[in-house]
Amino acid sequence: MSDLLGRLRKGYGKKLRALHTWNGWIVVILALTGLVLVGGFWRGFLGEGRVWIKGLHIVVGIASILPVIYYLLLASKHWKQLKEKPWQRFNVLVVLFLLLGWFVSGVLLWQFRTVGPQVSNLSLVVHDVLTWIGLPYIIYHSLTRVKWLKEPNRRIIKSEGSAITTSQNTPQPVYTRRAFIRGTIGVGLALTIGPSFVKWLGSSIGNIGGSETIDKLIENDRNQLLPAPQPLAASSPPLGGGSQGQFRVYTVTPIPEFTNDNWSFKLDGLVDQSFTWNWEQFVQLQRTVQVSDFHCVTGWSVYKNTWEGIKLKDLLQMAGVKSTAKTVKFYSGDGVYTDTLTLEQADMDDVMVAVMHDGKPIPSDLGGPVRLIVPKMFAYKSVKWLNRIELIEGEHTGYWEQRGYSNDAWV
Repeated sequence: MSDLLGRLRKGYGKKLRALHTWNGWIVVILALTGLVLVGGFWRGFLGEGRVWIKGLHIVVGIASILPVIYYLLLASKHWKQLKEKPWQRFNVLVVLFLLLGWFVSGVLLWQFRTVGPQVSNLSLVVHDVLTWIGLPYIIYHSLTRVKWLKEPNRRIIKSEGSAITTSQNTPQPVYTRRAFIRGTIGVGLALTIGPSFVKWLGSSIGNIGGSETIDKLIENDRNQLLPAPQPLAASSPPLGGGSQGQFRVYTVTPIPEFTNDNWSFKLDGLVDQSFTWNWEQFVQLQRTVQVSDFHCVTGWSVYKNTWEGIKLKDLLQMAGVKSTAKTVKFYSGDGVYTDTLTLEQADMDDVMVAVMHDGKPIPSDLGGPVRLIVPKMFAYKSVKWLNRIELIEGEHTGYWEQRGYSNDAWV
């Protein structure tokens, strides 16, 4: 074993430099693919390619543990070199903590079906925090350390009692070029990333309940529909006590805007009686209230939502489903997004065509004025801006299922 470690540590300086390089490329790939995965524009633009990018992000994320393992084999020699450099030792520990934290939280997000919504939700928050703090730190570390490693005298391990002597006549600069470059890089990263991080921190950490963020979404609601639906007693105050968590706004198209003039809701297809409602008629339909959790396939959840709307099975019973119908197809008002449920799934008691959330109209950013809610399935089944339900005989592959998502959307 000692012989193996000796061979691995041979050429230690070059190997340590190579580790920094490989780790830098891994961080760059993970950062770019991560930004693409969360960016609304890229979600719609890439289509099926987004699924491949997600796969690349997962594979590279798993591979990120390899440089860490290899470094640990070199660690004793590196640690000896840093014997009298506590800040550099601290830096190494921070970088290792970030890399291991990313790896563990990423694996838990990857295995979200196995670990369950609560663990994956916490893992996503941890992953986000490590990214906001760690990414600029890793970039700074990589930029300032690679050049340091190129200098041969920096890789020398001093023996005990040895010392580096300098002439007393040699002038020592008060502020070196190296310190200036480091300071410039640090300030640049702080100015570039700092404001976005503060904004994210305020909305995510300082708003655990989520009500403040939803109130802001309601204030900025693009829809202008009158009259506003009046909540039932069980909705105001919310039966569930108020949602816990924060919705993340993902779209594949620009968010549509609706008024009384351009909004309608249609129920047709293989039914005994078709219906078309305008907004004034739709808000008069009898509604009910339910409390349920909302789970996104990307790993986040919002708990104890109080939804108010019409049970899907009540709408289907009103229309009368013909015996030839096998599938319920849902259309989004964005003109692009569709998805389906089987008749058996549509008959579940908690599947709802919702118009209110926690006693307030659903804002446009969250899929209002009307959206589908399927609590037992991941949210890509809960079609936003719902404006048509069609009963069909055959099968239909939904928007994200066409792009690689599983037809089995059960949480």
